[in-house]
Amino acid sequence: MKIGTKASTYDIAVRNANGKTIYYKYIKYRTELEVSYKDYSYSYRGSIDIPESVMYKNRKLNVTRIGDRAFDGCSSLTSVTIPNSVTRIGEQAFAGCSGLTSVTIPNSVTCICSHAFWGCDGLTFVTIPNSVTSIGEGAFLLCEGLTSVMIPNSVTSIGVGAFYGCSGLTSVTIPNSVTSIENQTFEGCISLISVTIPNSVTRIGKMAFEDCSCLTSVMIPNSVTSIGEEAFAGCVGLTSVTIPSSVTSIGDKAFERCSGLSSIMIPNSVVSIGKCAFFDCTGLTSVTIPNSVTSIGEGAFFWCSDLTSIKVDSGNTTYDSRDNCNAIIETNTKTLIKGCKNTFIPNSVTSIGDKAFAGCNDLTSVTIPNNVTSIGEKAFCDCEDLRSVTIPNSVKSIGKKAFYDSHLREVISMIENPFIIGPYTFRDNTSWAVSCINATLYVPVGTIEKYMATRGWKKFSVIEEMD
Repeated sequence: MKIGTKASTYDIAVRNANGKTIYYKYIKYRTELEVSYKDYSYSYRGSIDIPESVMYKNRKLNVTRIGDRAFDGCSSLTSVTIPNSVTRIGEQAFAGCSGLTSVTIPNSVTCICSHAFWGCDGLTFVTIPNSVTSIGEGAFLLCEGLTSVMIPNSVTSIGVGAFYGCSGLTSVTIPNSVTSIENQTFEGCISLISVTIPNSVTRIGKMAFEDCSCLTSVMIPNSVTSIGEEAFAGCVGLTSVTIPSSVTSIGDKAFERCSGLSSIMIPNSVVSIGKCAFFDCTGLTSVTIPNSVTSIGEGAFFWCSDLTSIKVDSGNTTYDSRDNCNAIIETNTKTLIKGCKNTFIPNSVTSIGDKAFAGCNDLTSVTIPNNVTSIGEKAFCDCEDLRSVTIPNSVKSIGKKAFYDSHLREVISMIENPFIIGPYTFRDNTSWAVSCINATLYVPVGTIEKYMATRGWKKFSVIEEMD
């Protein structure tokens, strides 16, 4: 914060320890000076030591701040030593200093402001002293040469995108003083192998670790209650993640493109799974969803090509999603479950919504539980490998094209009083003939005449009573 009323700006000649005379531009605030931005042709170059104080008109003035943009764009600056008198490093203070390889931040500094070292891609290591309480937004953004950073316990806040695009950063320890990992904090840190998240953190923000492709495992502490949108999206190397029982929501695309994940256990505390939360997790083979979950966003498991098992607690009754994917989905307020190869549908399900399993090409057979009363339009449409379906007596309606083009070979119907269905409900599109359905229809004993007299059902070329 600036102190007092700005009097004027000054160019003051200062002789460094190496004998070079450097003209610093200062802004004077009463008895203090702030190193200021130079707006004329030449800029700071080489190695410099910012003085702790300077004499001006026979008065000793302390240098307390590095001003906003003070060294902005000084690409020929190679190293800088900041004196113990400085408490604040201003916004974009060293932004664009691409030649800067070394910086000493003293224990007097309490604030590293937003974008202070933005684009200092020659900087390889930074030690942040215990005096610093806040690291501003984008403070080290695109410092591509930065390999390690020590964040002390004095730091309570790390701003949005503070280490965004630090592609050389391999490890980071977040201190216990930090309560939130803000949006995009470590996004694009493609060399980040490990990260320690302390128990003080309650929130992992949007895109916090997006595209950290070398991150192999992450332990989320019990203090975290929410995982933000795209928080770990694109972490293709991630093979293990522990979601604690404190988490209540998993944001949209939170683990999108995490192709290395093979299984995921969602704790009983979670009530919502966002849209495309596990989209394109091609290595995911199994997932367990507890009865606490009341909302699953559309495309939550879309393109999970190896997903063979989705287990849902029998207490589940409501899901929210609308997409053609290997997921657990709901249409309107009805529950339905969707999976490709091996799907467990709990008895709590009462309705299978429109397009619920449409396009599940690996689904070979399905048994619909006894509590289901309706099967929506195109619910199993285009399931090319579906050969057998068992329909319970509880079903009272089957929507248009529910099993259209699913290549069924047998339909086992337990329905004792068949109702009218559409002509394309079970039709196989490999034949243009509408006059018959090639699959065999098995019906309860004593009902064959009812089926042969009911519109839609009578289209089956073979109808047999079950033994």
